[in-house]
Amino acid sequence: MGDQAWQDGTWETADGLLLHYRDYPGNADKLPLLCIPGLTRNARDFEPVAERFGGDRRVICLELRGRGESEYAKDSATYVPETYLADLDAFFAATGIARVVGIGTSLGGILFAMMGATRPERLGAVVFNDIGPVIEPAGLQRIAEYVGHGRGFPTWMHAARQLRESMIDVHPDFTISEWLRLTKRLMAVTGSGRIAYDYDMRIADPMDDVGDTPPPDLWGAFDGLPDVPKLVIRGELSDILSGATLAAMEQRIADCRAVTIPRTGHVPTLDEEEALSAIAGLLERVP
Repeated sequence: MGDQAWQDGTWETADGLLLHYRDYPGNADKLPLLCIPGLTRNARDFEPVAERFGGDRRVICLELRGRGESEYAKDSATYVPETYLADLDAFFAATGIARVVGIGTSLGGILFAMMGATRPERLGAVVFNDIGPVIEPAGLQRIAEYVGHGRGFPTWMHAARQLRESMIDVHPDFTISEWLRLTKRLMAVTGSGRIAYDYDMRIADPMDDVGDTPPPDLWGAFDGLPDVPKLVIRGELSDILSGATLAAMEQRIADCRAVTIPRTGHVPTLDEEEALSAIAGLLERVP
């Protein structure tokens, strides 16, 4: 492992893909943190979580099929939540892990809601990063318009400047060093030496009809969550999770607390001290 803070792990899906995760060691007597990233993201998104909580707890950062070091799907029609949930079933079976504290960003949070409603014994607590049972149509449309339209860049600075141009509304106060840090989480150096987004562009294929159908109502899944500690992190400027939905979650979902990250849209990076402190507070509530 050398100076690397984590070990690389893999597991096989039912359709034969080899998927990847980062495994940061920690206290075996405490529930591990299982981190699932958003639609286009990868294990690097959770570096701040691992830096803060690794050692005290085991931190496992998954990469869904078609992201990061996980293999790309042979059939793009499998890039849907139902398949991701089946892949997670294979992960639990392969690792023998019984129960976790889930931290899910956007799509990752939806998967934890689905897991909690159908496999509640797996969750000892859960963090939803800027996602809830009501997805705002404007935000979903924005995501559908940019996913799958990757391009290459000659240098990290070129890539960071493009990212700033496309995401300035999400992080209006970022410095160029912060844009570079985010760029290195979202992108990777390709075989040709260019820098590009680190996911299979075909994950956009199942989203072709987003503009023609209303966003899903996920209250059924969220209402079915087990009675364990829950935390919702919301970006103040989010166009995916509204303030009204956040308030409804606090009122309707048992043992649910919330924190809002100022001057941040979809999604908070989890570098924010407000987010990390709130996660620490959640962990204090875990039996």
